[in-house]
Parts: sequence; structure tokens; C-alpha cells
Amino acid sequence: MKKWTTASAPAGGDTAIYGTFGELLGGILMRRGITTLDAAQKFFGGGGLSDPFLMNDMESAVEIIRDALDSGKKITIYGDYDCDGTTATAILYSYLQAMGAEVDCYIPESAEGYGMNIPALERIVNGGTELVITVDNGITAIDEAKFLKDKNVELVITDHHQPGAELPVCGACVDPNRLDDISPCKDLCGAGVALKLLIALEGDEEFVMDTFAHLAAVGTIGDVMPLKGENRYIVKRGIMNIRNEQNAGLTELLRSASRSVQNVTATDIAFCVCPRINAARRLDSPQKALRLLLCEDDAETARTIAEQLSELNNKRRSEENRMLSEIEQYIAQNPLVVKQRVIVLSGAGWHRGIIGIVCSRLLEKYDKPVVIISIDGDEAVGSMRSIEGFSAHRMLMFCERCLKKYGGHTGAGGFTLNTSRIAEFTECIHDYAKLYYPKMPDVALYADMETTLSALDLESVKRLPLLEPFGTSNPTPLFLIRECVVTSKRSLKDGKYTSFEVKQGNVSMRCISFKLPFAEFFAEIGEKIDIIASAEINEYNGNESVQLRIADYRPSCFREDKFFAAKRVYEEICRGEGCDPRLAPRVIPQNRGQLMTAYDVIRRENGRKTPEQLAVFGGMENFCMLKVTLDAFEQAGMIEYVNGAPKVVPVQGKRDLLQSGIIANLKQQFAVGRA
Repeated sequence: MKKWTTASAPAGGDTAIYGTFGELLGGILMRRGITTLDAAQKFFGGGGLSDPFLMNDMESAVEIIRDALDSGKKITIYGDYDCDGTTATAILYSYLQAMGAEVDCYIPESAEGYGMNIPALERIVNGGTELVITVDNGITAIDEAKFLKDKNVELVITDHHQPGAELPVCGACVDPNRLDDISPCKDLCGAGVALKLLIALEGDEEFVMDTFAHLAAVGTIGDVMPLKGENRYIVKRGIMNIRNEQNAGLTELLRSASRSVQNVTATDIAFCVCPRINAARRLDSPQKALRLLLCEDDAETARTIAEQLSELNNKRRSEENRMLSEIEQYIAQNPLVVKQRVIVLSGAGWHRGIIGIVCSRLLEKYDKPVVIISIDGDEAVGSMRSIEGFSAHRMLMFCERCLKKYGGHTGAGGFTLNTSRIAEFTECIHDYAKLYYPKMPDVALYADMETTLSALDLESVKRLPLLEPFGTSNPTPLFLIRECVVTSKRSLKDGKYTSFEVKQGNVSMRCISFKLPFAEFFAEIGEKIDIIASAEINEYNGNESVQLRIADYRPSCFREDKFFAAKRVYEEICRGEGCDPRLAPRVIPQNRGQLMTAYDVIRRENGRKTPEQLAVFGGMENFCMLKVTLDAFEQAGMIEYVNGAPKVVPVQGKRDLLQSGIIANLKQQFAVGRA
């Protein structure tokens, strides 16, 4: 369950937007902050790139690198092991090699951790390197920079992460997020910074974009950077390069994922290319992904490596599913874990390279910040993914006394700690959340605008792809459509997917979902539902029509404010935080009739609906009382949960649930509260 949020058109925007782009596309632009024709023209025109020399220290970086090229110095590129760092390394390595440089590159293995480390630098220096250039790391490498300075090795840092209070001492430090940097685009990824370094070195933006924009596009998408401004331009140009098959590695990687190279989208890159590149460092070595990206025209080698990366990605999925299964079994036995404000889990044998992905999966399921800790002997490594409004980095700062090392940003973080301190760390997390977030932020599903089926006409929907490429900060447009009557429904792919028809006024439209199994589509024919969906063109037998791709749906009468309030109260009770005694009649079943009503609904549904689905689609509107009742039934052995859904279990004899167990304990707690 997510809170539905719909954007409003800002006051004072240029109404000519609507005249030029129509009510639908114009409405989306206005709600996304593009409120003038000039801003719209820049958005659709791509805007180009700003002068790379606006970035602080870019001139020094160019001078040092050109001197190394002219002097024949050995150069080593020090990259990072994720998708962004790997593509950035490939960009700079390919260019310097083409310039005739004696160039090497180093990407640390996952076990070495993020950023430069001195043992690796010792090997690099001993190998004769006279200049180290970092990509996608280095902005906080104070000790490592000092090490290189003491060894008389020059250092140029290119990074995009947030700097600390002190910058490393080096020949040049290029980072758009330096406090003294005046360049306009602060959202470049590491590959984007490397691309602009090449433009500064070459002096020919068009040549660099034609040669390397595809690698920078993959890095930008892989690092989940906002697709607006310069990033949008980089990704648009990069997708053109990929469609023209300018890189054999990316071409074969797409083919191994059964994606059309000629019709590749940013979504294909996000879900098919980037996970395969990251799978190399998670389960093998990032060097394998780098070799693939450097196969510019060697199709045979590229095909072999692409198949290996696809197999690694399959193994990653398998390991991910194994971990999720183990975690869900633990949660079933310890349900309080997911009733906390922050979900914290730890276990031995969990793959360090997978825990971040598992965090994301659990966040998607439970709509809460998730921390997962992998235990390996006396040391543990953790990862965190968070929700909007709850900063992962601030939480880790609060708990830093428990940690050996940590880092991150608002949405994600990583850390190491001694295994002996996991319990203390977990308690510290819960203390922080309770202190600063007595009411946790609700996870929202954002719709660009509320509209009608009649407004989603063929001509208007055909304009929507002009907004591509879609991604972070420029998502696929979603629309809220209310009071739609379900007129038909059917299963697709043996029930794996769902298709249904809705009608609003005189307009009917087909809806489809590839995420919703037909067995979990609970709307009945004739029922009114509200929908959040994207709109797309469906072609069949030469005919075009608009269809909706469903993001979420609910009965039109559903009151989400009551649901979220009741859920919050229930979890507060479970955590032992108490409750306002005046809410007792809304929390505790007061008579046998209320219990029987819930029992009859559960028996009728027979394990078909989860408690949340019972609240939304089963008529059990008071979610808090429903959960208390289900807890009482489960304690008495009257129900069991199958895949999260309650199912009646035959029992002998009668149970007086009102005078014993959970309900009786709650009555006593509320009585104490009133006293």
C-alpha cells in the first residue's frame, strides 16, 4: 500500500504551453516545473553540455594529463567497481590508449571496498606509474592522496560524490559538487565527469559525444542520476550511439538479454544492461565487465563475455531469491521485525555483493527503510536503502559510535562494524527513528495529473514519447483516473498477467498489468475503481488504440487516510509504545459479533487475500481492529498464514477470545492508560 499523490499545476505558468503541446503533454510539463515555452524548447532540444572548463580545476587536470602524454609517463586510471565507475574507466582508458599513452587501469574488487586503498596504490606505484587519475572516486581520499604525494606520483581526481570538510592534496580535483565549483550541472555521474574531461582534453564536443556518449549514458542510468539537463542530453545521444551499434559489448549484452538494439530505451538499459554489468563485481570481478565495454568492434569476444555476464546475473537472481526466502521465513517467525520503523536484519553467509539489492526488494515490499547486515566471523558488512524523507546518511551518522566505517547519501548507505556490536547498532537505529520520526514518512505513488479517459485520446498519447528518455526525475507519466467502471476482465499467460476493460462516461479503455496476477485482481465487474496508470499506444491488426498500463488500483470508495492511520496505531501497539485510550473502541473488538464478522470473511476468502487486501477489497475497513483480531485468531490456533494471507484452521471446542490472550491484554493496557 502506497499513499497516492497527485501533482498540481503551478500558478503563474505560461498558458502558451497548453496551446503548443496540448492539454495532456502541456499539463505534464507544467507539473514537472517546465512552465515556459523557452524552458520547454530547451528540454526537448536537449540543451547540450556546458563548458567543461567551468568545473573547478579542469584546466589544471588537462594541463597535467597533456604533459603526461607528451612526456610518455605511465598513467593508471583508478576506477570504481559499480556500473558508473566501470563505464567511466572504459571512457578514459579508451581515449588515452587512442592517444598513444602508456596507460593501465585498476578497478578494486568488491572485497577491497569503495575508493582508493593504499595496498593497491603501492602495487600501482611499484609498477612504474607516474600519474594516477581517478574516476568516480577520490574526493575523500585524504590519506591516499598523501601517500601518492610522498611517492612523488601525480594525482588527478575526477569524482561526483560529496566532498568532506577537507579536499585531498593533489594536482587537480574535479568534482561538480565541490563547494567552490561554479559549473551548472551538479548531477553528473562519474562517467559524465569523465566525458567532460575528454571534451576539455580534445576540444571537440561532437567527436567525444559520437565516440563515448553511450558509455556515459549507461553510467548515468546505472547510477540513477536525474535525467534532466545535461544528463538527459547525454542519455539521448548515448541511446542513439547504441542503436547504431557503436559498441560491440553493449550490442551483445542487449542481445543476450533479448532486447532490440535498434529500439533500445533507457528502461532497457536500467533493467537489462546495468544489472549485468554490476553482476560482474557482485559475483566475479569488475574486470570482466570492463573487458566487455572495451570490445568496441570485437563481436565474437563481446558475445562470449556478454553470455558470461548474463549467466552471472542469473546466479545473482538465484542468490537474491535464496536470501529473500531465508529472510521471509525469519520474518514469519519474528513478525515484530517488520513492524519497526526501520527493518533491520542480520545473518551469516549472506553475500556482500547482494545485500544492497535485497534491501531494495524488501523496501519495495514493506515501504520502510531496510538495513541488512552480512556477518563474516568477527566482522560484519551492511547495506541500507531508505525512503523519501528519511536520510540513510543521517541515521548512520547518529549511530557512528557503533561503526568502524560508513558512507552514503540520502537514499542509501554502506558500513562495516564488529559483529559483537550488531545488537547495539540495531537498538541505536530504533532509538534514532523513534526520536526523530515518531511518525514515519508514508511511501507515495506519484501521479503527474488527474485526468479522464476521454482526455487520453490517441493524438495526445502519441505525443508522450517526446518526454523520453524516462528515468529518475523524468519518469514515465502516470495519470490518476477516478470512478472507472470495470466492464470485463480476463487472465493472460495462464493467470500470470491481468487484462480488464473500464468505462468512464461514454469512453471505454483496455487496461493491462504485467505485475498483477489475475488471481490478485479483486475488482468485480460493475464495480467502480480508481486507477493510476501510464498511457500507451497498442497496435493490433493495423489498428491503433490507447491502453492503460496499471501502476495501482483501488475501489473508488477506499479511504487511504483511515488505512494509514490505523496501520500506524497497530504498529505502535505492537512495539509497546501504547495508544490513546480513547481509541480503544476502534482498536479492540468489543463483542463476539465483531469477531464472527471477521472470521466469516476470512473463511470465505480462504487464504486468497492478505490483511491489507482484506482492508481494501474485503470490506474490513478498520485495519487496526482487523489486525488485532487476526493476531487473536492466530494465537488461538484458529487461522494460519499462507503466503501472507490468513486461512481458517479447523479447531475443536470454543474459544473465549474476549476474555483471554491478546484482546484481554490490550483491554488491560487501555484501562491502565485511562487510569
